[in-house]
Amino acid sequence: MTAIFDLIGPALFVYAVCVTLLAGFVKGAVGFAMPLIMISGLGIMIAPDIALAAIILPIVFSNGLQVLRAGRAEALSALAEHWRYTLVVCVMILISAQFVRALPPDALYFVLGVPVVGLSLIQLVGWRPKISPRTRRPFEWAAGFLSGTLGGLAGTWGPPTVLYLIALETPKQRQMAVQGVIYGLGSVMLLLGHLRSGILNAETVWLSGALLLPALLGMWVGFKLVDRFDQERFRNVTLLVLTVAGLNLIRRGIMG
Repeated sequence: MTAIFDLIGPALFVYAVCVTLLAGFVKGAVGFAMPLIMISGLGIMIAPDIALAAIILPIVFSNGLQVLRAGRAEALSALAEHWRYTLVVCVMILISAQFVRALPPDALYFVLGVPVVGLSLIQLVGWRPKISPRTRRPFEWAAGFLSGTLGGLAGTWGPPTVLYLIALETPKQRQMAVQGVIYGLGSVMLLLGHLRSGILNAETVWLSGALLLPALLGMWVGFKLVDRFDQERFRNVTLLVLTVAGLNLIRRGIMG
């Protein structure tokens, strides 16, 4: 704990635990938004590079659980069908992660805020892209490039992946398996990319590891309470809060 308190102090650590509990709860309840909530929430009070490091291990483990729930056969089938998109996502996460250290703090706040706001608004308005079979292959490459770039820079490639699957009219049950594979492999690339970039290092790894327990605890509570409230309304409220938090990150990036 000493290493964590030296990095962000006791008060900010308690704040980080609360944000992570909320992020885990939302992921368990409605199946999305852990990275978006963590990066936007932590970024309000904590330096953006430390916030990015903090989300890595919770993302890796939560996505690993999602892969296990999909099952091996379903996961391999999903990978075979979407290997182009998955490949580009993984490569771009590794590459774009190396540019985070080169960005000044104000620019990094902006980089973190823009995808949070953009992806939240897209989901709020319910935009559903449609892709014809003829344009599927170039769409896979382009969508993978965008998703992977956002993943390496901001730690979130989930919402673009959902839009990609919707555009291909992927059945709901199949979506869960495909998302598990893409999120699982992508999170491993995020871990490797930021070990290489220096974002996840001997100091920040302790913070990221300490947030594993609240992330998993929040997911467990979300699983337990998922049937007790209106999921669609809860989802929309979450997206509205994320939009406000993302706008604040953009404001900090512009005004310093």
